[in-house]
Amino acid sequence: MLNRIVSCSDGIKNSSPLDKGALIKSFRKTEGKHGLNNKTSSYNLGIAAYKRCDFTSARNYFESELNEAKQAGNMDRESIAYTNLGNAYHHLADYKKAIAVYQQSLSIAKETGNKGPEGKAYAGLGCAYRSLGDYKKAIEFHQQSLSIARDIGNKGSEGGAYGNLGSAYYSLSDYKKAIEFYQQFRTIAKEIGDKGSEGKAYTGLGIAYDSLGDYKKAIEFHQQSLSIAKEIGDKGSEGAAYTNLGHAYYSLVDYKKAIEFHQQSLSIAKEIGKKGSEGKTYTNLGSAYRCLGDYKKAIEFHQQSLSIAKEIGDKGLEGASYTNLGIAYDCLDDYKKAIEFHQQSLSIAKEIGDKYVEQKTYNSLGCSFQQLHDFRKAEKCYESSIKVFEELRFLLQEKDEWKISFRDKLETYSYLWIVQLLQSKTKEALLTAERGRAQALTDLMESQYGAKSTPSPSKEQMKKITNISNLISSPTTFLVEAFESLHFWVLHKGQEWQYMYKELSYTLKDMTDKAYNQILGTKPARCEDRSLDDPEDETVEELSDRGRDERELTSLQGDEDPLKELYDVVIAPISHLIRDEELIIVPDGSSFLIPYAALVGQTSRYLSETPRIRLAPSLTSLRLLTECPEGRHSTSGALLVGDPWIKTVRFKGNKFSQLPGAEEEVKMIGQILNVEPLTGKNATKDQVLSRLNSVSLVHIAAHGSAERGEILLSPNLGKSEPPDEKDFLLTMADVLKAELDAKLVVLSCCHSGRGKIKAEGVVGIARAFLGAGARSVIASLWAIDDDATLVFMRHFYEHLVKGKSAGNSLHQAMKWMRESDDFNAVMDWAPFVLIGDDVTLNFGQ
Repeated sequence: MLNRIVSCSDGIKNSSPLDKGALIKSFRKTEGKHGLNNKTSSYNLGIAAYKRCDFTSARNYFESELNEAKQAGNMDRESIAYTNLGNAYHHLADYKKAIAVYQQSLSIAKETGNKGPEGKAYAGLGCAYRSLGDYKKAIEFHQQSLSIARDIGNKGSEGGAYGNLGSAYYSLSDYKKAIEFYQQFRTIAKEIGDKGSEGKAYTGLGIAYDSLGDYKKAIEFHQQSLSIAKEIGDKGSEGAAYTNLGHAYYSLVDYKKAIEFHQQSLSIAKEIGKKGSEGKTYTNLGSAYRCLGDYKKAIEFHQQSLSIAKEIGDKGLEGASYTNLGIAYDCLDDYKKAIEFHQQSLSIAKEIGDKYVEQKTYNSLGCSFQQLHDFRKAEKCYESSIKVFEELRFLLQEKDEWKISFRDKLETYSYLWIVQLLQSKTKEALLTAERGRAQALTDLMESQYGAKSTPSPSKEQMKKITNISNLISSPTTFLVEAFESLHFWVLHKGQEWQYMYKELSYTLKDMTDKAYNQILGTKPARCEDRSLDDPEDETVEELSDRGRDERELTSLQGDEDPLKELYDVVIAPISHLIRDEELIIVPDGSSFLIPYAALVGQTSRYLSETPRIRLAPSLTSLRLLTECPEGRHSTSGALLVGDPWIKTVRFKGNKFSQLPGAEEEVKMIGQILNVEPLTGKNATKDQVLSRLNSVSLVHIAAHGSAERGEILLSPNLGKSEPPDEKDFLLTMADVLKAELDAKLVVLSCCHSGRGKIKAEGVVGIARAFLGAGARSVIASLWAIDDDATLVFMRHFYEHLVKGKSAGNSLHQAMKWMRESDDFNAVMDWAPFVLIGDDVTLNFGQ
């Protein structure tokens, strides 16, 4: 659970510019200036030993070199000898001795006025203090090293300082800053052709992305680091790369592959005598064996790790060893012993300022106390864990995708609201579940609406959520699926929240997949593929290619209608509370993809025959939209985009077909609204961006990515052939910069209501437009027949142009389609969902 820290510490330590490649290069640059033209035998032998990672021999040779320098009275040579000796002690994990030696080197360098050795002494001190867990002091020294490197124009030392700063900020769990410094390190390494430093920069980047939960990207960086290490014969970096690859595969639950990499790392650590790396690898092996259920072997490895940590004074490794021992004893149901180890780990994490370990350890303590039924202590620990997590998350600032990955790794919110329910704290449980819901989207929306983001929700913000009944006009149900049960909080205007739950025999995802199988029993007769993705869950592509006249619902095993099953689970428990014309649902994870409109009740009527249905990503987003003043968004104007000209476009190496049905769709809408649509070569990226911030309605019928929130547009005029991606691909970054002011965005792209299911929620194109400032979004859960789309949109806009709300217009369009002879199949009338606010538009008619 905490072996990320173990492997990453090793990798980051190896990213220091004081490692052999950069160190030797720096010696060669300075030796002529400081009396080393005639290299001494001790110096040469020391460098040779250091190069082959024989740090004990290197230490002995550098001590001889130091004595010779003192006897010769050569202060420059003496300063360099101290630095070399400090490096040897650092690699031997004798950090306190290394610091004492670096201080002597620094003192001499200042006395002689030699800036180069002074900067290297600062770098050595920074690395040593980081190894001792004093990250803030490490940063101070590395900043001094960076300043000197810039002053004297030493690009190699400047790059090394960036790498060391990245390592220090990583240790403080400030991954945004760490990545920025590692990228600067890599840029300089490539610029000066330093392969060793380039490899170490890849190591740092891989570790940082691993911590953010982007394991695929992490593996790519670690493979690049491994390749370079083998190329230049750097055994230490090779071992670090194996360690970090092992951790990435551990995170991907491939424990056997993780063990293979860690065994390779252990072999190298023993070969070159790196005790710190050896200890860290023992911890990683212990964690992998624990996950395979071999707790005895796991404990043996963690004890070996702890022994080495104490021997070399590595506080970070010691804390990680305690943590992993605690987790192992948790697995053996020895919770009291587990708590003892977790508390020792927590003490060290606080001492050295390791917020990541602190957050994880609070979570582990909570789990142990919960198993002992001490719910009060468990609740307190979970709250502390979340508080630290939110402080770390706040450091990521505007990095939306990082926040999504970071949040995806945390289950503490679920643990906390469950333990609150166990104490009958239903309102507190709701606030906790909401607190963990759609966090990154909330940040985007708050930035759009001028709200100030804080590390943790304030009491005032939480109070607004509990008092949301004063703002909403329709019944609102908040869903949470967890631990084989579905939990409901239902709210009516001016009333208190009502809580209930239902045990589940199957997951909502399994039930929803069955429903989609039934709905999408055949492919439509004519359906343009408007998707840039290959949706993993879309079943229509796997079903038979029968025509409309042969449409039959796919039979399922058993007699139960999956749409009725879903109704029984999701709606029936709260049906007695649904008495109004509209129902607002705040779904959780896969429940966002449920086709609520098509659910069938006990009277064999569809749910959408009575209330209008609207979705909201979170209660906070619902509050932000409800409190947003009417004047915040444009009150008139429409931008209709259909079938952009993309014949010369290549996206990810693929060609895409034109969409004549999309062009027909927007031209029809244009006639209803009396608006000229952008189609073909006129639908350029520049044209779309120039109008986004001045219209109340945006309707897009084009190729779009549900997962990435990207849309293919016509290339900007006068650009190269074939056009660059930036000239035709509309991204959410583009939309954010354009300051979207639309009240309503209609995404007539395939699967635009879908995306990747994360702890954040469903991350897709609909979410992206809400985050960019749209007040509401209409999106599709599946692709439908072109004729059905055309008819559906005609009826929707005929009601919208008459002043009906988006929700009411959608409801009426569904009703007409459902009652028609040609489009009464669920597949035709039920795909579109309204997300966000229910808005009314003014078209001046």
